[in-house]
Amino acid sequence: MQLVILDRDGVINEDSDDYIKSVDEFIPLPGSLAAIARLNRAGYTVAVATNQSGVGRGLFDLATLRAMHDKLARLLAKEGGRVDRVFYCPHAPDDTCDCRKPLPGLMQQIAAHYKASLAGVPVIGDSLRDLEAARAVGARPILTRTGKGQRTLAADRGLEGVPVYADLAAVVDDLVAPS
Repeated sequence: MQLVILDRDGVINEDSDDYIKSVDEFIPLPGSLAAIARLNRAGYTVAVATNQSGVGRGLFDLATLRAMHDKLARLLAKEGGRVDRVFYCPHAPDDTCDCRKPLPGLMQQIAAHYKASLAGVPVIGDSLRDLEAARAVGARPILTRTGKGQRTLAADRGLEGVPVYADLAAVVDDLVAPS
């Protein structure tokens, strides 16, 4: 199985410092859905690992989060693509959990679900916490400039050896390119 793990906000859809709190605010980034469909056609299993502290902060509920992911599934289906599964951390930053990135809990859930090692698995994110969670399980961190990516680059820490791409579509160009 070829697995790829994507962050959600800032990689697949637009991000906001005020959180994506509703289905209407869930707006795919240009080219992201087509990129996921290309991954599927190339034989990749696509999982999403996303912090959703808006749930823990009371900004939206789990039904709204499910509705956002249902919207993602519907839009992807129109492109001929799919996300195999969304793994999310609903906890607020002050909650005691092991699944809030940069902690490795979400990645460990993915490894357990697929009964697979994540060593070398591409993890595509837009923030340092995505990269750190990937490193914690031996996965291959990849940064996009979309979402918080530009801020992550400007902070210039924790980026050693991390490839940087304009967006998800550019990463997928490399992942599915013939060797």
